[in-house]
Amino acid sequence: MRRELGDGFELDDDRERIDRDAVHAYLGGESYWAKGRTRERQDELIEGSQRVVGLYKDGRQVGFARAVDCDAAGFVYLADVFVLEEARGRGLGLELVREMVENGPFAERRWVLHTRDMHRLYAKLGFGPNERLMERA
Repeated sequence: MRRELGDGFELDDDRERIDRDAVHAYLGGESYWAKGRTRERQDELIEGSQRVVGLYKDGRQVGFARAVDCDAAGFVYLADVFVLEEARGRGLGLELVREMVENGPFAERRWVLHTRDMHRLYAKLGFGPNERLMERA
């Protein structure tokens, strides 16, 4: 899958195209949920994911998302979603997540994610609170 979004932006699920240095720089260095994650661990997580989608501006990685199929548990886990600050405010994060959950191989499955600050974005795609979900960190 490769989808043009206009203005030099595109989505692509080619795993080989992922700029792992750029993904690790944001996730391990800036994100609140993965700050301090090692490059080795990030690479393991990418390899263990059943689908990755990159967001690119003129060929440069500016966003990312990955999905883990938890088939035995009956859901798909959406993880490590980000769009760099310079590309925010254009609806690109929504398109990134939409591509992942609505257009990919797991479109008919139940999805789960964790977020501290993007509830409004995910609600646009049908995500909502679940009073039964608990987490041990």
